[in-house]
Amino acid sequence: MKYCFGVDIGGTTVKMGLFSTEGELFEKWEIKTRTENEGKEVLPDIAASVRSKMEEKGISIEDMAGVGIGVPAPVSEEGIVKNSANIGWGYKNVKKEMEELLPGVCARIGNDANVAALGEMWLGAGKGCSNMIMVTLGTGVGGGVICHGQIIAGANGAGGEIGHICVNYNETEKCGCGKTGCLEQYASATGIARLAKLRLAKPHEKTILEGKNMSAKSVFDAVKKGDRIATEIAEEFGAYLGHALANMAVITDPERIVIGGGVSNAGPALLPFIDKPFQEKAFFANKDTKIVLATLGNDAGICGAARMIL
Repeated sequence: MKYCFGVDIGGTTVKMGLFSTEGELFEKWEIKTRTENEGKEVLPDIAASVRSKMEEKGISIEDMAGVGIGVPAPVSEEGIVKNSANIGWGYKNVKKEMEELLPGVCARIGNDANVAALGEMWLGAGKGCSNMIMVTLGTGVGGGVICHGQIIAGANGAGGEIGHICVNYNETEKCGCGKTGCLEQYASATGIARLAKLRLAKPHEKTILEGKNMSAKSVFDAVKKGDRIATEIAEEFGAYLGHALANMAVITDPERIVIGGGVSNAGPALLPFIDKPFQEKAFFANKDTKIVLATLGNDAGICGAARMIL
């Protein structure tokens, strides 16, 4: 039997999984992401954890297909990161360094959102598809585009950065990227909370959101209770996201659009707010594209990282 490791680097923890090359997940675990000193210990810590698990399971270098790694930054096809916001790296040849730390082991590197999309296509909500878009709605908005089974990374590894499509040309507040009007400002968890605060600052009828610690969860909890103001906020969020996805669909023609990230924990109640505006703007050839919830949760990254090796 051949084995591979799937690794998903986050700002706080590194998620790791041991897989067979047939896709069976044997074990998963986490280690701390040591971001101090420009994150110089991140890769050595991963390599040490891989070696430890190989020794524990009696896995030799000959038994190894490789190690796949998802990184929270644009990654070139050569496995090079030029900058990263959350783990302290500047320029880093991640593939080269990882293969030096684990002699004889092949390493494949990808952007974390792209890798999560690959995981959902392989073992999750996109199973059976070869053309798919995944959107992750968390603190920010990430995305991955897969065409004919391959991640679209682009020239600089920034392919699929859905969160930075401009959806509001009149916006004056800046997104975290420094531009204005990005999808992330309206469709992320923080973006939904922002929309709620802006709505409640205007004249409004009574709402159970009044006095709440505003969050995407509180908005969708109120939606489920029939709150009219919360529903208006959800409709605004959905219009931004649904229209952006219609634009994406006419470029990539996906079979399925998968919605993941923390906001997707709202469950099926989320989908009509996205699907309706999507259908309003979708090109006729994209009308049958299904919008579904991700199913792998936090395992999408390690599954997709392993899939890169296979």
